[in-house]
Amino acid sequence: MTSDVFIASMRARSAEESTVNKIRMLFERADLSNVIKKGDLTAIKVHFGERGCDAFISPVHVRQVVDKVKNAGGKPFITDSNTLYSGSRHDSVDHLENAIEHGFDYAVVRAPLIIADGLKGKNVRWVKIAGKHFEKVRIAADIAEADSMMVLTHFKGHEMAGFGGAIKNLAMGCASAYGKMDQHSVRPKVVTGKCIGCGKCAEICPVGAPSIEGGKCTIVREKCIGCGECITVCPVQAVGLDWSSEIRPFMEKMVEYAHGAALTKQGKVGYMNFVTRVSPVCDCYSWSDHPIVPDVGILASKDPVALDRACYDLVNKQPGFKDSQLKKGHEPGGDKFLGLRPKVDPRLQLDYAEELGMGTNDYKLIEL
Repeated sequence: MTSDVFIASMRARSAEESTVNKIRMLFERADLSNVIKKGDLTAIKVHFGERGCDAFISPVHVRQVVDKVKNAGGKPFITDSNTLYSGSRHDSVDHLENAIEHGFDYAVVRAPLIIADGLKGKNVRWVKIAGKHFEKVRIAADIAEADSMMVLTHFKGHEMAGFGGAIKNLAMGCASAYGKMDQHSVRPKVVTGKCIGCGKCAEICPVGAPSIEGGKCTIVREKCIGCGECITVCPVQAVGLDWSSEIRPFMEKMVEYAHGAALTKQGKVGYMNFVTRVSPVCDCYSWSDHPIVPDVGILASKDPVALDRACYDLVNKQPGFKDSQLKKGHEPGGDKFLGLRPKVDPRLQLDYAEELGMGTNDYKLIEL
């Protein structure tokens, strides 16, 4: 079975073809209003971006979806869940302050902001699933209890998932802090010969797992929660993962959480991916690196697997930027995500999501 995926390019030659109008047209063409009933409390799942990041979806663009949800009779609220790692979104106070600093205040988006897993990430609902790794998953309560949901995702690279699309937004973004820990149950290792003993890993770790002994880093596995912050800050890439054994289980756990989040409202979720400023790393970083390809457009669907697959294919069709983090695959048709991380195959998440019945890799791309 093939799923419809709708796309609007970033070209505009008149006011009618502005980005804000295209978002509204995409919402209509993809029939996303059909997932909303009058009076629905509708979660609009976004990523507010870590402080210092600026590649997240513009709040002006989010506002267009808010308006369409209201027109459909829904009562929208904009939401995300707290992070596992330390940063500007670790608790709801910091998270909301960060969101407002990034432009997500009521005057712009015209909807309230709610951090879905509570003040300290402990407000959760268990959702039963049938996966390889989990029988039940911990979903942020206010997302689980919403009547319907719109998942708005900035499509980009990701160090452990290959890319971050709608599936990852459902998985990590809808999970409580403990749910994120379930998914991140991978443990970094230190290449001692590379380590320079700078201590940045120890400074950033929220649980004190790394320490510097004899000028080298040691990570206590029993303390580690697998958030991966030490990997991101190591200046010499001395901290990493066992890519041969850790990545597949991580992706499968991530997909199972995405499945659980979607199961809380079967048939009542719409998806929109913004394939713009396709950065090499997640918006959880406190910076935004040079994009790896030119902007592709904005895509919408009711099928998250087909949507992510279409975005993956379209990014790969682009010429890669030579001055980006992309190491290979610059030619049109080259796999950009394998070009960033040769040991991380993002198709694993797509295939497992299809196996779980979340959607299909087969899609029909329909241009506005």
